[in-house]
Amino acid sequence: MEEAKKYKILLCEDDTNLGMVLKNYLELTDYDVTLERDGRLGLAAFQREKFDICLLDVMMPNMDGFTLAEAIRDVDPDMPLFFLSAKTMKEDIIQGYKLGADDYITKPFDSEVLLLKIKAILKRSEEENKINDNIEFDLGNYHFNPRLRELKIGATVHVLSPKENELLKMLAEHKNDLLQRDKALKKIWGSDTYFNGRSMDVYIAKLRKYLKEDPRIEIVNIHGNGFQLLIRNNEENS
Repeated sequence: MEEAKKYKILLCEDDTNLGMVLKNYLELTDYDVTLERDGRLGLAAFQREKFDICLLDVMMPNMDGFTLAEAIRDVDPDMPLFFLSAKTMKEDIIQGYKLGADDYITKPFDSEVLLLKIKAILKRSEEENKINDNIEFDLGNYHFNPRLRELKIGATVHVLSPKENELLKMLAEHKNDLLQRDKALKKIWGSDTYFNGRSMDVYIAKLRKYLKEDPRIEIVNIHGNGFQLLIRNNEENS
């Protein structure tokens, strides 16, 4: 029987007692929780590891929750995100939602209600991911099926490795547009380090080799920013 997925939560809370109580409560309900005491440490943790949801206090030292949320959204616009805050002014709540929060929960709050909200957003996120997993792409003369990890051209079928598959899927989703390097590294490799960057370059080279049978397709390196899967039409190529 397949083991149930253990979701990872990034909890940023500068109140030591509340942070530990919440961390212990969530771990008892089978979540894997990383607790950080300020926004800067929270951002470092987010850049270092992969999380399924972020719970952010608003008033924290070094970097407040709103600034941290903006940095998280820059890397992963789809990351589920809750604010946990003693700031109850309408303006603060509106700002939280404008930053893309899925919920803004005012303190004090009921831990059981928070748990139900977390379960609901993670279930919704997983269902959206399943829909996205079924999307297929036509790339020039190629057909790409991410679910089967297959890249076909004519009678030739390339079966991609998991990382090749994820990288090509992200490139295809950003077709003829910029795929930011740090975004791809964070999502696929888990962190934006020098060694992971070199590893990604190797995978880009492999994908270029697979795609070379259609001269209209090119993976362009946008120096310092990322990559672009460029697909020219026949007129541009003639």
